[in-house]
Formats: sequence, C-alpha cells, structure tokens
Amino acid sequence: MQTHLAPEFKGTPDGDEAEAILRRCVHCGFCTATCPTYQLLGDELDGPRGRIYLIKQVLEGAPVTRSTQLHLDRCLTCRNCETTCPSGVEYGHLLDIGRKVVEERVPRPRGEQAVRRLLREGLTSPLFGPALKLGQAVRPLLPAGLKAKVPPRAGADAHRWPTREHARKMLLLRGCVQPALMPNIDSATARVLDAAGIQALVADGAGCCGAIRAHLGDAEGGLADMRRNIDAWWPLVEGLTKAGRVEAIVVNASGCGVTVKDYGHALRHDPDYAQRAARVALLARDPSELLPELVAALKARVVPPAEAARLAFHPPCTLQHGQQLRGGVEAGLRALGFEVQLAAMEAHLCCGSAGTYSVLQPLLATQLRDRKLANLAPIDAQVIVSANIGCIQHLQSGTATPVRHWIEVLDEALVDT
Repeated sequence: MQTHLAPEFKGTPDGDEAEAILRRCVHCGFCTATCPTYQLLGDELDGPRGRIYLIKQVLEGAPVTRSTQLHLDRCLTCRNCETTCPSGVEYGHLLDIGRKVVEERVPRPRGEQAVRRLLREGLTSPLFGPALKLGQAVRPLLPAGLKAKVPPRAGADAHRWPTREHARKMLLLRGCVQPALMPNIDSATARVLDAAGIQALVADGAGCCGAIRAHLGDAEGGLADMRRNIDAWWPLVEGLTKAGRVEAIVVNASGCGVTVKDYGHALRHDPDYAQRAARVALLARDPSELLPELVAALKARVVPPAEAARLAFHPPCTLQHGQQLRGGVEAGLRALGFEVQLAAMEAHLCCGSAGTYSVLQPLLATQLRDRKLANLAPIDAQVIVSANIGCIQHLQSGTATPVRHWIEVLDEALVDT
C-alpha cells in the first residue's frame, strides 16, 4: 500500500515505522474473516482493513474525527488479523501509532475522559487492593453488572507461597490487579515452579506491565511503567543481589506477556533503556513455554482430580495471536493426564475481555463472551481453563462453570511422593 505521509510525520520514528508497515499491506481483506468486531458489526471500518485505511488517512494529513476515534476504540487489539495476514503486517504496532495521534487530536467527552482516567489510575494504584476488599465485603448488595466484576474473596491457600530455596531462579511478574483479584494464580505458579526445583522471586517495585496506561491513551505513562519494571528487575537479571541471577521472567497473564515481550520495541529509541529493554523482552516467558520441562519433572506427581479431569481450554488471543504460542498448554496438560479440548468452532476468536475493553465496550464484550461460552458448552467440561486473568474473569461472569488459570488446576493435581 502506497502512502504519502504528512510533513509532520515524515522522518519521525512513528512515521517511518507506520510507513514501513503500510507498505506491507496489500489490502487483500483476509483479516476481516477473523476479526471479532467485523463478525459482529459487519462494518468495513470495524475490521482491520478499514482501520488501516483510517490510520493511513490520518497519517497523510486528513482531518481526524470522532468517528475515526470510535472505530479505533472498538478494536480489541486481539491481533487475530496478524495471524491471518499473508503479508506480515504488524497491525498492533500500527494501531498504537494511530491511536496515539487520534488521542492527541480528538478531545473525548468529559464522561469518557473521567472513566478512562479512573481505570488508568485506579487499576494501577496501591489502593486497588483495599478498594476491592471493600467491594467484596458488600458484594451481595451490588448490582448484577458490578457484582460480576468483583470476585469472591480468595481462600487462605491463595496466599501460600513456597519457602524453599533452589539454585534455579525465575522472576515472577505479579502485575497490577492480579494479586488482589485472583492471588491464587501467582501462588499456584510459584508452587508449581517450586515442585519442579525452581524458585520464584518477586522484585519489589515492579508493577503494571504498562499495557493499561498505553491502551488508555497515556503512551508516556505506559513507557514509564516499563522503565520502572526494568529498573526493579535489573539487579536480578544481572545477578547483582545475594539471590543470584534469574534465568527467565515468568509472566502468567498472557496479556502482560505480550507487552513485556514488546519492551524492546517500545523502548528502542530510548538510549538509557533500549539495550536493557531488549534483554528483558528476550527473558520473558509464558508458563506454557516451560511446560515441556515441567511435564518431565512433575509427571510422576500429577494426579488429575476427577472433578477437574475434563477441561475446556480457551486460548487467549494474547497467547495464540499476540505471542504466537499455540498448542503448548493442551499438549502439556494432556501429557500430565488431563483431558483437554478446545471449542470446535471459533477457538481463534477473542472472548471480549481485552483488558479494559469489557468496561469501555460492554455491549460488544458481552456478545463476544456469550458467543465464546456457547462454543465451549458442547465440551461439557467440569472446568474451563485459560491463561489470562482478564479472560478468566470475563468468562466467569457469564457461566456457572468454574473458570480458572490452567496452572491453578495443575497445582491442585500435585501430590506428594
């Protein structure tokens, strides 16, 4: 696709990158067949091809309108289109550039600004945990819509962290909302690693991966979160503390994993952080990437409980499209004795969670959630498992079937030998 950048974008990092991405796009439209919002709305401008055209217009100097902003807002950033694209168009990076420009040029209504600011600051605040506890205390009194966003209090086991030391060590990103919303995901990850002879470390000072601020229009705030995490992790990456050197950074929320693996790209123009960001990105691992060695180490100790032997797996779009990791969870769990099935239809489509999307676009998010659950229903599984806290919470709001992180199920299947 030929493009002629407006003068203000020529020779800039964003302009050069956008131009290179646009050149790869042949406008074939294969991506529309796998775009969730296009499937629902049937509007070309609510599919990747249409959004690419809108961004191209913006970068060529066309007027930026509220309509442009709305079409870009409706994108889930699921990156299914990247998996489908025969030309290797990096749509996610192009969308980030387009949204940044539009955000600067189109004022949002005050109500929208307030909601987005509340999400941006509230979800990344140390006060999120206490606020959630208050919500859990009055959960029975909450309206149904809000009640679905507030999970019940976790049991004591959710905070049980292994105490053994091991020569092998890995960092664990706990993130912003996960330690309060679903603390058992992190502790289960630490226990599974411990059983395999790996010690999970947490760096003081690390927090949100940067995705929340970046996706809510605060690009600089997102970069600041990334720099903070790199600073917090670096002593352990370099082996500068008595804990020694970590061999990987485990990110058990696949949405955060996409972002951390993109640190090198996000900070490539920062002379103080570019090299460290690239190294951190290379160290990032989704737990599914560790499954082959976990299977070898733990197979004799795993006895799937009858109430969770048959699992329906929803692979998050951030795992299968963002990180391009497919099949690892299913293969690993099957090797450990679980019966695992994917939906026979539309296993590749997003469930509608997409970070804060389910809050900002509730109608579309609910339609996608119900469509996903309908496709999972024929499996008749005792438990639905996934690999991202957002997907887990969003799906659970629409079903009575337990929805959990797959590593929690594996943790509960471990027995002493």
